[in-house]
Amino acid sequence: MSQVLRSTDKFAAAVFTREKMAQYMSKSAFNQMVEVIDNGAKLTPELANQVAHAMKEWALDNNASHFTHWFQPVRGVTAEKHDSFLTYENGVALDRFSGAQLVQSEPDASSFPSGGIRATFEARGYTAWDPTSPVFLAFGTKKATLVIPSVYLSYTGEVLDMKTQVLRSTAVVEQLAFKLLKKFGNRTARSVRVTCGTEQEYFLVRKEYETQRPDLLLAGRSLQGASSPKDQQFEDHYFGSIDPKVLAFMEDLDDALAARGIGYKTRHNEVAPHQYELAPTFVEANLSVDHNMQVMAIMHEIADQHGFAVLLHEKPFAGINGSGKHLNWSMADSDGRNLFEPGESPKRNIQFLTFVAAMMIGVDRFGGLLRAAVADAGNDHRLGANEAPPAIMSVFIGGYLSDVLDAIAAGKDVKEMEAATMEIRAKHVPEIAIDTTDRNRTSPVAFTGNKFEFRAVGSSQNIAEPLTVLNLIMAYGLEKILGKIDTYAKKYPKVKDAALAAVREALNETARVRFNGDNYTAEWHAEAARLGLPAAKNTPEALYTYLQEEVLALYEHFGVLTRREITAKVEIRREFYERVKILELGVLSKIAKTYVMPALVAQITQFGSAAANLRNEKGKAVLEAKLDFLSDLLHQIEDGIHRLHHVMNTTHGFDDLVDAVNYLGEEGQSALETVRAVCDTVEQEVSVEFWSLPKYTQMLHIL
Repeated sequence: MSQVLRSTDKFAAAVFTREKMAQYMSKSAFNQMVEVIDNGAKLTPELANQVAHAMKEWALDNNASHFTHWFQPVRGVTAEKHDSFLTYENGVALDRFSGAQLVQSEPDASSFPSGGIRATFEARGYTAWDPTSPVFLAFGTKKATLVIPSVYLSYTGEVLDMKTQVLRSTAVVEQLAFKLLKKFGNRTARSVRVTCGTEQEYFLVRKEYETQRPDLLLAGRSLQGASSPKDQQFEDHYFGSIDPKVLAFMEDLDDALAARGIGYKTRHNEVAPHQYELAPTFVEANLSVDHNMQVMAIMHEIADQHGFAVLLHEKPFAGINGSGKHLNWSMADSDGRNLFEPGESPKRNIQFLTFVAAMMIGVDRFGGLLRAAVADAGNDHRLGANEAPPAIMSVFIGGYLSDVLDAIAAGKDVKEMEAATMEIRAKHVPEIAIDTTDRNRTSPVAFTGNKFEFRAVGSSQNIAEPLTVLNLIMAYGLEKILGKIDTYAKKYPKVKDAALAAVREALNETARVRFNGDNYTAEWHAEAARLGLPAAKNTPEALYTYLQEEVLALYEHFGVLTRREITAKVEIRREFYERVKILELGVLSKIAKTYVMPALVAQITQFGSAAANLRNEKGKAVLEAKLDFLSDLLHQIEDGIHRLHHVMNTTHGFDDLVDAVNYLGEEGQSALETVRAVCDTVEQEVSVEFWSLPKYTQMLHIL
């Protein structure tokens, strides 16, 4: 019988973990490196050389031939340039990897979107190793590459990546949280860490369907497609038995992620047909970003091996649920205590209530920034539908905790919630414990027991942006609550009394963002508007938020990004939005001209021939009426194609990028929807012999 490897035996096999560091490095160098990672100690050139040598030896022992600095430009994806270990000295082939090569590399900075920070002739940029994220091996068909997680800066020092802001904002919020802990008398904790768990939703379709559909292949979503008679209305896919083909994919994905040290807890069918989800274990914030970027890349690799295509677009199919990635965000001290854990007595846990109040302050003040953090062309299709929260940023707290907060805000008392259980009343089935709060899937920011779940993040997005904003608004809230406590300390000698007074004031100030009801209702939208809560309807509108004076000041105050870097970020995201919409317009035009129109003409020809040869007047009348209807559709398609091209030409004629994206957000989106509707009607009218595009019925029900 062959030996079976347990999951723990395979875990992090491709990662240069601390155990491997200890194996390949001297004890002194290992201890110094731990100080660098855990406490930010200085990385000396001597230590860098020792670490680089250890990494090289480990990589070579695992059949690696190259190394690369792996970074995340502002466009959101990852980038890498591979360099060989192999060098020649005096005609002798040697494997070399120095501390200087580990710490720094120089990719071309002129070809990445930079929002005007780097001109085409200004090519120099730098990547720098991030020691807090372990290096790992990426295996090809024959060899491996040593991958070094890095940040990316311009020659003049500006931030050109997604990751630097995460590192800076995380450090800020952790320092303020630690300061608050100390104010409550904590003497054992040495630090606070932001932790995250990022759920990932995705669709699987046959690879052949993706290659046969230009829209899926190029735009990542179906720009045309009539609804299937059966989609998700029977609710039979959610948590259903996993198809054996999909399970085989998931099992290989398990192994690949485990080798990278990426653990996750659940895998299951999601609501829509062929939609699935995986939920990871909590890790430190910075590592969560890197892990999720690897997850998305590995999913594509494994899916291709199984004959599938992974669709990570937020809305790949119209009329059914889209995909997101819920960003679960929390904080814990170095003793392992979760700072958002209510404990057995939430109303007496003043420290917990203080941290919750700080988050309320942040969401109340910068809810519009949260919306902007998840704004892109894909997510515009998803936010507000029945699988995602609306664009209005509010906070769900839950029944009992809301009672506690309301009572504190009013200066009243509330009864303690006793540990509740539910008796099943079925023989042999034990009673179950009931949580202190329900879950609200319509809320964008929901407290879910011991963490906040930001549900508005799109499935294809890099979580670095929303994570940075969560860090920033929490830092803002912590700073404000610390100031309130200091003010009330003049009146209340005991810290808990001063903190309770500060919490009471904060809750009254932020009452408008607490909402436990159905976020989809028209009543809530009207009430939110009355309360002045921001609700940007699309990406062009949402991006203006970054340029508000209070938002610019927030980033500058905490030293996360400069005004120039924020302005560049907005320009890059506007450019990306413009390119996505132009691509979609062009692809739909191609589909309409080369797929839909020929199919419609063939159907008209067939019916026309039948009508000419039919002697039965009633039957001929039916066909002639159908021909009139189809001919009208032909005119509508031709008009629609002209409209698509008019939108594209008009967009190219704008001198101002802002005008272009605003136009595309309104007229461009309207044109896409109008032409799609005609094409979908044609699909339902023509014979299957004339229709060459895979249909929703096939893509969503055949694996």
